[in-house]
Amino acid sequence: MRIGGRPRQIELTDIIAAGRDIGLRDLSLGAVASRLGVSSTALYRHVENRWGLERAVGESLLAELDLPDDPDHDVPTQLLAFGVALYDFVVGHPGLVTYVQTLFPRGEGGRALLSAETAALERRGYSTDSAIVLASAVATQAIGHAAAEDAQRARSAGWDAQREEAIDGMRADGRLWEAHHRLPQLETSHYSRLMLAVTVRSIVDILPPGRDVAEVVTELDSAVQAATAPTQAATAPHPAPPAHTTQDH
Repeated sequence: MRIGGRPRQIELTDIIAAGRDIGLRDLSLGAVASRLGVSSTALYRHVENRWGLERAVGESLLAELDLPDDPDHDVPTQLLAFGVALYDFVVGHPGLVTYVQTLFPRGEGGRALLSAETAALERRGYSTDSAIVLASAVATQAIGHAAAEDAQRARSAGWDAQREEAIDGMRADGRLWEAHHRLPQLETSHYSRLMLAVTVRSIVDILPPGRDVAEVVTELDSAVQAATAPTQAATAPHPAPPAHTTQDH
């Protein structure tokens, strides 16, 4: 911080640049002020609070994500390319996952991404409503997988040991142990991509172009109710046992 003299004049671009240097994971008003050599009070002329600072930095990062849109791609391929691009970008910027997981889209950069993918799906026959549902669902899954990978990296010091201990624990159940060694062993990023592909296939199957979103919601609600409702056998009243009679012989 400067002592004496005229206070340093800063702009929002200075705050964003300092915030990006610090990184979203360690971002704070105090850290940015210290980096710029000003008081925290000086930041409030440009950002209203910690949320505003986070939004300014986070949206500046999201603005750099260029989404793929190959005209030769069908709907599943387009959606998967969107999901993988978002996943890779978030994983590649430590701390960004917490920002987008809290609320997405939150600002101009996120809205631009959602708008671009919605437009890409509209060009492939979807209504705006359905396109938003598809893009949002895939974005949610991509961000979720990025969050899982970010959490693993944050605890990397003991993660390998914990993983080996968990695998060794499966020895107690022969079926699990044998199956584990039969299954292909995948890196986290590889597994996340495969799960995104599963998500895309499933959601495109249930929401093809022309189907009403409300109809899909009703169908899924019925499936959830059927899966979570107590079984009929458990809820039906049990018949009273037959009365015992004593016959005189």
